[in-house]
Amino acid sequence: MSKPDYAKYIDHTILKSTATQETVIRFCEEAKRYQFASVCVNPTHVSLVHTLLAGSGVKTCCTIGFPLGATTTLVKTVETEEAVKNGAQEVDMVINIGAMKDQRLELVYEDIFAVVSAAHPHALVKVIIESSDLTDDEIVAACILAQKAGADFVKTSSGFGSGGATVEAVRLMKQTVGDSMLVKASTGINNREICDQMLEAGAVRMGTSKGVLIVDGEPLTDNVTKENG
Repeated sequence: MSKPDYAKYIDHTILKSTATQETVIRFCEEAKRYQFASVCVNPTHVSLVHTLLAGSGVKTCCTIGFPLGATTTLVKTVETEEAVKNGAQEVDMVINIGAMKDQRLELVYEDIFAVVSAAHPHALVKVIIESSDLTDDEIVAACILAQKAGADFVKTSSGFGSGGATVEAVRLMKQTVGDSMLVKASTGINNREICDQMLEAGAVRMGTSKGVLIVDGEPLTDNVTKENG
């Protein structure tokens, strides 16, 4: 693929708690230069990112209920409303993972639906199911709930779970939602080979802080740390 082909799939992600404004600004400059799909940040940085990306064609993406998904539905709803007000065009929400493990499916559904209702029509919603912490049956069930709730994407990982995206999980998610939703692979997307594998499995977005390395085709070196995204 050419550089633009890789770039359009990438959500340039900076979600570390230590992220400074200087780092966020650098990510926005890189995103504009490479024309990534979005810059994904925590809520505190949304206004800054929205201002920096204005007119660039790169979207502002914000996490909700991040990283554990264990905040209440009300908190996620208010967080979404504020993010949209501050300029978020996409929101990546974490499901209530414990409720999913408990099979409290109505709670999981209502949680997603509340965020979708708060975000639409102004922002797309990506639902982080934390696939590494779920069984295959739970992955399917979580995708179906996100689908029924009207979300736009299902996403593998927050970067804070027990693992990252796998080809198997992405393929299962894509098989479950078909053409009704899109799939985002996140965490561990560090090079073109992995990116290609995820694209082949059905993902159309990659959450990664290594977008520049992927587009430039550079290998991941030992001194480059794992991202959360």
